[in-house]
Amino acid sequence: MKATRLLFIFMFFFSFYSYTQSNKLRINLDNTGKTYIKGSLRMQLWARYFDTNPGTTINGEIANNVFDVSIRRLRAGINAQLTPKLYVYALFGGNNLNSKKEKDFQFGVLDLYAEYEFSKAFAVGFGESGWEGLNRWNVRSSATLMAVDAPIFSLLTVNKNDDLARSLGLWIKGQISKFDYTLALKNPIQFGVAPIEGKVDYAYNKPRKRISGYVKYEFLDNESNKSAYSGRAGTYLGTKHLLNLGAGFMNQAKMTSQLVNGEEIFYDFKNWAIDVFYDAPFNNEQGSAITAYLGYNHNDFGPNYIRNVGANDITSGGTSFNGSGNDFPMMGTGNTLFFQLGYLLAENKKNYRLQPNIAIQHSDFDALDNTMIVYDLGVNCFFKGHSNKLSLGYQNRPIFQNINNQLKVDERKGMFILLYQIVIN
Repeated sequence: MKATRLLFIFMFFFSFYSYTQSNKLRINLDNTGKTYIKGSLRMQLWARYFDTNPGTTINGEIANNVFDVSIRRLRAGINAQLTPKLYVYALFGGNNLNSKKEKDFQFGVLDLYAEYEFSKAFAVGFGESGWEGLNRWNVRSSATLMAVDAPIFSLLTVNKNDDLARSLGLWIKGQISKFDYTLALKNPIQFGVAPIEGKVDYAYNKPRKRISGYVKYEFLDNESNKSAYSGRAGTYLGTKHLLNLGAGFMNQAKMTSQLVNGEEIFYDFKNWAIDVFYDAPFNNEQGSAITAYLGYNHNDFGPNYIRNVGANDITSGGTSFNGSGNDFPMMGTGNTLFFQLGYLLAENKKNYRLQPNIAIQHSDFDALDNTMIVYDLGVNCFFKGHSNKLSLGYQNRPIFQNINNQLKVDERKGMFILLYQIVIN
């Protein structure tokens, strides 16, 4: 907590000084403004109600439903263009300050790296970051989401052998005409479990390097690739004309294992994806806009690997295959199709704008006998773009049970989330 207090004290004085100088969290290092130090602060608040998975408990007591308030994300960032070629980025924060973690909430380093740009076509960086390949969503800007929350299925190893989808490593990136590319080599965190018979899990061995890449062709406007998140916005609210076609991969040798007749067998982590993203004004005169995304992901963790995840879960127990709380089979070996669509309504005389949206995750996991489908419906109310917005979302998830030795959908449950986001940058 001492480090947290020092960081916030620094950010407070930095914010005060830069605000008095330029009315922004920015200090220019030269007269042209090409070199600078810039700060940012962001918070996402959740108020949530959901029906829990069967058998869910809180402190040993059955909890059939939950209402809670939490801080989903807290961020404090500093990025600095120290010379025309040298860029340094730092992001501090934490996720899920809730009733389960309030006393031991961890606020620490998320990103901390340096990058040198030889040219627009070639830059090299290293440090702790989210720079990786595969698809648009596995490096994403959580500050500009269209749905209430990110599609977490794309963070394939989140909080297993990475740290909130970040890890140490190096990467190259660049833009060549309409092509934008990233190639990363990462050090996975030393994590694993003792192998057991007939169940694939993370191997307890020396982690092999993870290599990933992503390239997109930008038919219309080019997106920024300044930071790992600046060019992966969820929605631009009609400020750009974008049509991107992307493809990527992610591999790690001997990442998982299991015992087969007492012998440990290792499996390579192998993934590839293709996606298309469209974001453009729908009617320039009225100010409406449309945002759409469609992606196909092939993931291979090893035979029948499956993992249940629930965002910001505060519960335990659970008697279904899903586990407790709001968990559901989110990622595993198989194929996932993800679709997202939003429409920004035309400008009006009031001081807000509305954007209804829908998202669908359709996953055929090898371990399940039914297709796993999750629906998200929502509406955003923008008071000042993403810097000041209120969002209401509803998620509907399947509950899997072992029925006659088959994992099938037995029922469905829902969750409502009210989100408020404030950004100072």
